[in-house]
Amino acid sequence: MFLPILMLLHSAFANYTDLTFELPDKAIQCFYEDLEKDDKFTLAFQVISGGHYDVDCFIESPERRMIYRKHKIRYDSYSTKAEIPGIYSFCFGNQFSTFTHKKVFFHLEVGEMTPLLPIPVDKDAALTQLESSCNSIHFALSNVAKLQTQQRVQAAIDRLHAENIRTHIIYWASSETIILFLVTIGQVIILKRFFTDKRVNASVANT
Repeated sequence: MFLPILMLLHSAFANYTDLTFELPDKAIQCFYEDLEKDDKFTLAFQVISGGHYDVDCFIESPERRMIYRKHKIRYDSYSTKAEIPGIYSFCFGNQFSTFTHKKVFFHLEVGEMTPLLPIPVDKDAALTQLESSCNSIHFALSNVAKLQTQQRVQAAIDRLHAENIRTHIIYWASSETIILFLVTIGQVIILKRFFTDKRVNASVANT
């Protein structure tokens, strides 16, 4: 069970987290992040499994003002800056579903990615070619990590979809087998009764 409060660690990268959680039917799950004024944040999410692959999503400011709200959506991405400091709420709702649980992946990124090596403030100073290459590699690897995360999410969706199809095929094949078995038994019983009736009629005629 995931804790609803996410305290994200600061690093050379932007402050971010990736999380997959299960959202029960008729439930709302919220996650909270403490932001400073003018902090840029990005929320991206996608429903991996369950029902029609849709959830409600909304973001509230510390003043409980609705910043973002979408109803019955499969995936989306939203980016903005915090207008005031405080704890912001990132909530997902499944109230409209009566019995279907949903599995949701979301990515929350706070702040902007900083260079691996600081850019000199002095105009006369400049990064060496090696330092510039390190920064370029740093940003490229960050983008690769994001792409890998997207690929893992898509792979999880495909795997769950394949398992769902396999389950339906097993149920359908089992049902067909049972029906065929019952029909075969029914035909045998009918034919047996037919020939039994003929023998009885023949015996009566001989007597």
